[in-house]
Amino acid sequence: MWPQLYEWIALFIKWFHVICGIAWIGASFYFTWLDNSLETPPKWKKDKGIKGDLWAVHGGGFYEVAKYQVGPEQMPEKLHWFKWEAYTTWMTGTALLIWMYYFNAQAYLIDPRIMPLSSMEAVAIGIGGVLAGVIVYEAVLRSPLATTRASLVSAIVLIGALFFYGFSEVFSGRGAFIHMGVLIGSIMVNNVFHKIIPGQRKMVAQVAAGKPVDPKPGLEGKRRSIHNNYFTLPVIFLMISNHYPMIYQHPNNWLVGLMVMLFSAWIRHYFNLKHSGITKPSVIVSGALAMSLLALVVSWPIVSKPTLSDSVTKSDITESSITENNITENNDIADPNQPQQTAGLNDAMAASQQQVFDIVTQRCSTCHSTQPTDDVFTVAPGGAAFDNWQDVERWSTRIVARAVESSDMPFLNKTEMTEAEREILKQGLR
Repeated sequence: MWPQLYEWIALFIKWFHVICGIAWIGASFYFTWLDNSLETPPKWKKDKGIKGDLWAVHGGGFYEVAKYQVGPEQMPEKLHWFKWEAYTTWMTGTALLIWMYYFNAQAYLIDPRIMPLSSMEAVAIGIGGVLAGVIVYEAVLRSPLATTRASLVSAIVLIGALFFYGFSEVFSGRGAFIHMGVLIGSIMVNNVFHKIIPGQRKMVAQVAAGKPVDPKPGLEGKRRSIHNNYFTLPVIFLMISNHYPMIYQHPNNWLVGLMVMLFSAWIRHYFNLKHSGITKPSVIVSGALAMSLLALVVSWPIVSKPTLSDSVTKSDITESSITENNITENNDIADPNQPQQTAGLNDAMAASQQQVFDIVTQRCSTCHSTQPTDDVFTVAPGGAAFDNWQDVERWSTRIVARAVESSDMPFLNKTEMTEAEREILKQGLR
């Protein structure tokens, strides 16, 4: 029951996270469009302190929207704030990170071929990396680098590249991409919580008290809002990237991911310009061409990424690792926090593991391998490669959930796994 229940909880968290994200990103898109689309109002509106206005039609009616230069003469009784879209997106995303990647770090976050880590080590590095990224971003915006647009953009891109590369050298491909997404999402929510909302509160208090409004918090809030707007497409890409192993399993996955993020932000720039009345087709055309070229390059036949240790292979497992009294002879990169097989195992246990591994090799490894032989899946789906017994142990919960409990794997049962074999997997991996 537990594998299926685990999946249900993950589904509910992810569902809520996507709903919140749609609300937040939709608000970001709408208000950026609104601010860029304001037109010069007539004189009688200017006399009331209105900076810009626009008319729109939607939902069977007309809307008249006006933005004040400072604030209205009298504060309205009800003022709508836009903050919980951001907060709930971050909270549900954090819950999903913990539930999927931290509670199941050995499967989704850690790849011993890249770096052998314990679960606690991986979690600590992940949290520390995200916090460090937010602090560095905040420091850059308070430094001389923020004085010009070119230096600021260059600094943000360079810092993003360094953190992305760092994550890819520590975590699995999926783990690196999800942490880069968490970092950007945390920067975005920090902009809302630390600058945008406090600035708005200060402005509201000054208007309500009839005091002169300090423009600096508002201008800083607008700058942070623009940053968040350009971050939206990259963070959406990182959110859905876990479905596409041809990207996160690429030997240069961090560079491929960074290029997609930059090209998508460039494409977003076209729409921001267009809403301001500036049409530059060259921006979106160049962005689309760059994205297409990247897809072609990534799709080109590649050599598999070198592993941390070449000593743990299928032949090692078959010939030496899964034998009586020698189950961990070549398992020198195992997680010390995980239950390990020891030299005292009896014949029955060794035979049971060998039987499970043989089934996985025959029925699953055509797709789930570092070098798949399947005619459709040329990269291991979900990043799950079962090249040795340690891999099978890391993914045991997932194997039971998909191949036993729901029986939706192998895909369309292409390798004809039998019910008897599924029962063997259930008993052997239980």
